[in-house]
Amino acid sequence: QVQLVESGGGLVQAGGSLRLSCAASGRTFNNYYMGWFRQAPGKEREFVAAISWSSGSTYYADSVKGRFTISRDNVKITVYLQMNSLKPEDTAVYYCGAGRNLRFAGGYWGQGTQVTVSS
Repeated sequence: QVQLVESGGGLVQAGGSLRLSCAASGRTFNNYYMGWFRQAPGKEREFVAAISWSSGSTYYADSVKGRFTISRDNVKITVYLQMNSLKPEDTAVYYCGAGRNLRFAGGYWGQGTQVTVSS
């Protein structure tokens, strides 16, 4: 059974930092993308960042470029999202996902972790 377990969310002031983790288990992800989407209240889920498990190539939404960094640990099968210079508009539930494309369509999702940035 594939599981993605997120951790690291919380409350932070604007300008602060948080690091999210997503520990994966239950299969190999060699040909997968893994990363993060987020969903704010009343809004659709949107792409944040992803990493190719095989090549390490990274992809970011324009809104987070230069502030967020995605990385992976091949041994721990864990993906990280380092979030710096956080803004109130980054407030959302962040979902870890894994799939064969950048939409993670037909793939796997975690339960989500809340990130709240106060102004």
